Amino acid sequence: MIKLDRRDFCRLALAAPVLAQTRLHAQTFSASKYPYFGRDEAYEAFRIIGEGLKIVKIESFTKKSLAVIRIQTDDGSVGYGQISPHDADISSMMLHRKVAKHFLGKDPAHIDDLNDECILANRKFPCTFIYRALSGVDTAIWDLYGKIKNKPVVELLGGRVRPIPAYGSSMSRDITPEDEAARMTALRDSKGFNAFKMKIGKAAGRDQDQWPGRTEKLVPTVRKALGDQIELLADANSCYTPPRAIEIGRMLEDNQFFLFEEPCPYWELEWTAEVANQLKMPVGGGEQDNEMAQWRRMICMNAVDIAQFDIGYLGGFTRALRVARLAHQAGKLCVPHNSGISLVSVFTLHLLAAIPNSKFMEFTIEAPTETARESKAMYAPQLQVTDGSVKMPEGPGWGITINRDWLESATYEKSE
Repeated sequence: MIKLDRRDFCRLALAAPVLAQTRLHAQTFSASKYPYFGRDEAYEAFRIIGEGLKIVKIESFTKKSLAVIRIQTDDGSVGYGQISPHDADISSMMLHRKVAKHFLGKDPAHIDDLNDECILANRKFPCTFIYRALSGVDTAIWDLYGKIKNKPVVELLGGRVRPIPAYGSSMSRDITPEDEAARMTALRDSKGFNAFKMKIGKAAGRDQDQWPGRTEKLVPTVRKALGDQIELLADANSCYTPPRAIEIGRMLEDNQFFLFEEPCPYWELEWTAEVANQLKMPVGGGEQDNEMAQWRRMICMNAVDIAQFDIGYLGGFTRALRVARLAHQAGKLCVPHNSGISLVSVFTLHLLAAIPNSKFMEFTIEAPTETARESKAMYAPQLQVTDGSVKMPEGPGWGITINRDWLESATYEKSE
């Protein structure tokens, strides 16, 4: 296993091969460029399809924690997307009340402008549900693009369908260090995972551990069980103040961890920057952040070395590509948040295969939740880990098929 300090890490990111049509060019990043909504003077708006179509209908199919979005244009073309999971019924309501009207009657070719106009129009409502709803329409438009062009989304960006390396992601803080080590060892041997992430501290825990001494025992226990060739990541979920985060971070460094995720409350960027400045290992974050200005600040102050946005939380595929571009300009990798198994995982695969500054994707190792079971019934083919990688769907658009029976069993709404 290669251990990188922060300077080596940035050089590695900038040395990654650049795909011809992603437009993610390495540049000197500067706040003085004033990138509005992540669009600086060098930004080129996406023009995937020709002009002339109009979006005439936006439909939502909501069931429990999931919501599928279908858009239709005036020539009968359709595309499918998904609102970010969890409280999807609220996001669906926001879609029809606050988002859909900014897309209906508009040309889907202008996806950048449509995204920005929707955010501007909702400037008095900068809440997560606006962005989650926007993600549903945006991802449906990208699926529409792929179907019109008869290509997978990744190929529209100059990439190719290929297996994406995955790390096994634990979501549990209730598991003992010994049991966590045992299940990760078993998954290494059965699924071929070469990397794992564990939960440390207590979520938003104000320096507390899930129980006294858990983190200090968990870290060396898992490292010893898995050996030196497995990359390890640790997620603190906003647990620590800077002094404690630095202390924990140095323990992670001693155990050759690859990444320290969200060490401090995510809204305290200066705290996270202080921790990153004191550690040699990469610090990651950004899962909860959906404002482009916040991403610019995060990158400019080097609060994170790895951008960990969630495509569904951020507002969709277009905005995720913008953050990936900003990160690449600053020599930073992207390891998106992807804690569940839904269409967001499919979107993440396409993004990671298209950008030059990706490494691997997050893949849960937990038993199927209710959301995961619903997702399995919702679309095909399902994603699987084989030899440590996830195979991408190969068809046009996102390469998946939505189960008609699932759609018919869901709560239906439309705007047209």
